[in-house]
Amino acid sequence: MTSKIVDVKDQHFIMYDMLGVDKLCEYDKFKDFSRDMFDMILNEAEKIATDVIFPTLSEGDKEGCTLKDGKVSVPKCYHQALQKFKDGGWIGMMFPPEEGGQGLPNSVAVGASDWFYHNLAFSAYPFAAAGAAHLILTYGNDAQKRKYMDKMVQGIWGGTMALTEPNAGTDLGNMTTKAIRQPDGTFKLQGTKIFITAADNDLFENIIHPVLARIEGDPAGTKGISIFLMPKYLVNEDGTLGRRNDYEISSIEHKMGIRGSATCMISIGDNNNCYAELLGNEREGMKVMFQMMNEARLMVGLQGLCNGSIAYLHALQYTKDRIQGSSLMEFKNPNALRVPIIQHPDVRRMLLSMKSAIDSMRGLIYFTAYCFDMEKVARDESEKDKWIGIAEVLTPIVKAYCSDVGFKVTETAMQCYGGYGFCCEYPVEQFLRDVKIASIYEGANGVQALDLIGRKLGMKKGAYFMSLLTEMGNTINKYKNLNGNTDIVADVQNAVNKLAEMGMYLASCAKQGKFLIPVNNAYPFLMMMGKVVSGWLLLWQAGVAQEKLETLAKEKGIDTNNKQALSQLCKDNKDAAFYSGKIYSARFFAKNVLPEVNAIAESIKTEDMSILDIPEESFAS
Repeated sequence: MTSKIVDVKDQHFIMYDMLGVDKLCEYDKFKDFSRDMFDMILNEAEKIATDVIFPTLSEGDKEGCTLKDGKVSVPKCYHQALQKFKDGGWIGMMFPPEEGGQGLPNSVAVGASDWFYHNLAFSAYPFAAAGAAHLILTYGNDAQKRKYMDKMVQGIWGGTMALTEPNAGTDLGNMTTKAIRQPDGTFKLQGTKIFITAADNDLFENIIHPVLARIEGDPAGTKGISIFLMPKYLVNEDGTLGRRNDYEISSIEHKMGIRGSATCMISIGDNNNCYAELLGNEREGMKVMFQMMNEARLMVGLQGLCNGSIAYLHALQYTKDRIQGSSLMEFKNPNALRVPIIQHPDVRRMLLSMKSAIDSMRGLIYFTAYCFDMEKVARDESEKDKWIGIAEVLTPIVKAYCSDVGFKVTETAMQCYGGYGFCCEYPVEQFLRDVKIASIYEGANGVQALDLIGRKLGMKKGAYFMSLLTEMGNTINKYKNLNGNTDIVADVQNAVNKLAEMGMYLASCAKQGKFLIPVNNAYPFLMMMGKVVSGWLLLWQAGVAQEKLETLAKEKGIDTNNKQALSQLCKDNKDAAFYSGKIYSARFFAKNVLPEVNAIAESIKTEDMSILDIPEESFAS
């Protein structure tokens, strides 16, 4: 293990051995790339993550952000780090080359970002800019692209996503920020936005805010919402910066984690002179926003993986170094040698639970990104629809399941350290503090669950959900004779069957008018589905690993049914140890986590209404 940020071998295994991302280069869309180029990009991502981004993690957390005279200053160490990040072209990874980007496949860009998001506070600045720039790429006119987007892709200007308001958090239809039409076709904005990440900083010359607002006279609710571009400094015709726009940074939040990220309240148009331009068409703000939110949800899921990954790898190293207690076989011998705590059963349980979670989350996120790639290269509309459909169904699971499980992994990692983990001398306490936000922002996880059961499962009359089930069935059929592990194939098959059954059950409840049953159980169902999808992906990984392990054993003249010989091979050969680890990861998950699927299903089918029936007065005396 050379890195304590990302397991390089695991990353390459999932990208190439499992998904075959390098085969994307056979399509015209990505014909200018090769596996060697992908490897070079990932190697450079590792270098900048290790040498530049990780060193700012603790320092940025301690220094935090300050607001003085309406201006936000970020940790000093971020300035040089961002400059190197910009110089590497990382902000424009997925932008077309003709727009100043690299045009990378989603799956490769996600692989590179896997190295960056362990430092959520720092990463917020460049990737918020990339998200806003991508909106302009998709919905902006040519003038807006040249005026704003070009410099955002280059990292000269920043960007945000200004949605939330004090009295309209998730309920965007209730927002009160208004847009006042001007004779020249521009608008003036008035309102207040809160919890805006990177809303102000001293890293960028200018900051472009996509802002949700309602044009005066447009209907109430989400149907009347439009989206606007609100620059920090107005831009002159020659591209130079003009006057400061009429909005103020009212405050910055003092947070549990990601303290180096400026989370701001913005007061807009107090002097009735806040300039803005319409982005896209009027009253299509929610449509535009959902593109940005979908991209953000994938990145938030990645944040759960990245923080879980770095926490697990740090904890793993600690358990190898920490000497405490004797082996289980000699616990009664007071003179027995003290051993590393990785030899203790409960520590091994925690490590394997974390490993299986990381393996499955990386598989889930990379596969979802790969689905978006396959949609781009699909040769006919039915194939295109299949891949985008699977991605649509998986997106809320990526966001909610991975952010919650990522937090759980950091918590377990802290437990491996014992009391030391709770102290600031070790970084695991910051990993835990930082990643908690992932389950809250970009749509709290309960909202993701409602999106899953209320929209995604029923899309195209359930065809997208069925496409996912078909992919699972194909994997199960391919590896049904998995040598020595056919029982875990059966475990995954049973879980997939239960998922299909519960999908139909919830649909029948809705048809019968019992819509509160799906609503009440949306989050348990999402977590149940996350576990089933994880079991499937781990089986897929185990199947690939088994084939490679058998090939390796054959080369060494070893029978894989000879456990003693195979165990020795794993001690002597790192590749064999890695492949064996994949199989044990799948086995652990199938035997220790998948049984929870049946429990959740039985709980849902009780149709218990306690959460609605209990009087509000009964929650506390």
